[in-house]
Amino acid sequence: MDDAQQIALLRRYEPIIRFTRGEQFFPMDAEAYIRASSLWIKRPSEEPQELVPASALTPETLAQPYEDDFGTVRFLKFVEPLSATEMAAHVLRQRRDDDLHEASFRVGTGRLARVGYASRVVDGLFRVGLLARGRVPGDAATAAALGYRTLMLQGHGHVYHGRVVEESGWVVLQYWFFYLYNNWRSRFNGANDHEADWEMVCIYLAPNGQDELHPEWVAFASHDYQGDDLRRRWDDPEVQKAGDHPVIYAGAGSHASYFTAGEYLTEIELNVLAPVTRAATTVERLWKRAMQEEPDEDASDAAHAGGSVLAIPFVDYARGDGLSIGPGQKEAWDPPLLIGENIGWVRNYRGLWGLYTQDPFAGEDAPAGPMFNRNGTVRRSWYDPVGWAGLDKVAPGAELLDVARARRAEITERRARLREHVGVKTATLRALDVQAAAMRNQPHLQRIYAQTLGDIDKLSREIDGMQAEITADDALLDSLDRYEQHLMRGGRGPLRAHIRRAHTPAPPNQAHAGRIAEIWAAVSVTVLLVAFVVLFYFNPRFLPIWLVSILALFAFIEASVRGTFTRLVGSFATALAIAGALVLLYEFFWWVVAAVIIALAGYILWDNVRELTRSRRSDAE
Repeated sequence: MDDAQQIALLRRYEPIIRFTRGEQFFPMDAEAYIRASSLWIKRPSEEPQELVPASALTPETLAQPYEDDFGTVRFLKFVEPLSATEMAAHVLRQRRDDDLHEASFRVGTGRLARVGYASRVVDGLFRVGLLARGRVPGDAATAAALGYRTLMLQGHGHVYHGRVVEESGWVVLQYWFFYLYNNWRSRFNGANDHEADWEMVCIYLAPNGQDELHPEWVAFASHDYQGDDLRRRWDDPEVQKAGDHPVIYAGAGSHASYFTAGEYLTEIELNVLAPVTRAATTVERLWKRAMQEEPDEDASDAAHAGGSVLAIPFVDYARGDGLSIGPGQKEAWDPPLLIGENIGWVRNYRGLWGLYTQDPFAGEDAPAGPMFNRNGTVRRSWYDPVGWAGLDKVAPGAELLDVARARRAEITERRARLREHVGVKTATLRALDVQAAAMRNQPHLQRIYAQTLGDIDKLSREIDGMQAEITADDALLDSLDRYEQHLMRGGRGPLRAHIRRAHTPAPPNQAHAGRIAEIWAAVSVTVLLVAFVVLFYFNPRFLPIWLVSILALFAFIEASVRGTFTRLVGSFATALAIAGALVLLYEFFWWVVAAVIIALAGYILWDNVRELTRSRRSDAE
């Protein structure tokens, strides 16, 4: 497939991206960013050094292969610090422009109001930890916005970088989007800021039986989601389309891709808290199972479908109420730019695209290019885009019937072999049984007789296992026959059977919770810490009792503002009942044991007498 054919295919299915109002950065030509940046190097135990100034750096220069010591990091740098005057002027101008065009961002329900108290405590520790971490300076986002505006005034449009890959019967269309900056934290209260941002979506095409390619699956890269959870079938209603163009809802500042407009609760778990997280999650599940609680329909999937009670919450706003880019939209795509191993800077530059902040959590560090991870290894989405989305185990639609028939033929052949083996082994087993019968009551053959019985037992177990396999194969063949008939009728199976953890937006009633809940979520952790200090100072002897009382009070306040007060009272009453029962058991343990034993003895006596009476009545008849 030549370049012209690849571009034609990419343009036929190129996506539409809908941004949130207030977004400042949109997909652009990565080479324009290269020419406007400088190249730096950070060697171990040394300060960063500039290798190539912005005025001299070109894509060709960046493509030159290089060698260096282990631990060396190369990075591009576009953003330069602003003076206080420049910063203030930009902020005022931004507010004026937002008000004029009604494009300013309106925050939804505070992120802390959407999660539990434990997550807020962990979030507070995370915020304090930001003070000790290397991170992007506060004015970097502003400087990046000014720089991006300057580049756009020079005539640069909205561009995606396209790539076509043929793998395992699939033709994969990769759309790479380069953003000059990720300002999720500084503008939208998200997890991080970093210079430069690469995002990607894939569309998977396959022949339809007449050698014509048609789309079957689409996968969107989104935060920590991976494998099967990334993709949706082309005919899934969740995949919104305008003709042949899928619609992407981009997260504000983060630029993560979503299938549906909304506000997404995204949680980040700290590795250091993993053991506590697992224990707390297990306790929570056991308690809910014991209480027979129904799933909370108002809670996000992250918190109730495997999410952690100690995760740090962030909201990703993908409302789609801002600028739209793509076919038939207010802004259209410029001609796509093909990227691949034949492009020098794609293949040879393994450094970072943006400032290297040396953040120990890597969240504030810039990403690597489309081909590489931050450590220089090749991304799986690059060398194996089919496996990246979990499609390595899925056959294209036109091949499903042939695959099912081939599998049925394999199982039929295996079953025939098993039946043949069963026949041979059954004959051997019968011969052994005759042999054992002939040796019975022959004292001088005792050893051989015992060995024969062991062989009979072993062979019987083998035949039993084979018969079980044959029975399972019979059931499997029936299922394959039904599935084959289903495919012949044009069926494809459930749309979402492959999804384990679907990321869904917050329900409307959660996205617009009460103001009181937001205020309480913002101040609750601080109030708890202050109360602890006050109690410790004035009356440390009774600190445990007071602390438990305060936590109980906080739990009731939390339940009241979140609308779960009735459920909390019920759980609290049940917990008190269980605690009371345990106290009684502890205080009167031997009396309880004696009572249980006497009750069991009485039941056994009653059951035995009943059996005896029934037996005598039967004899009399």
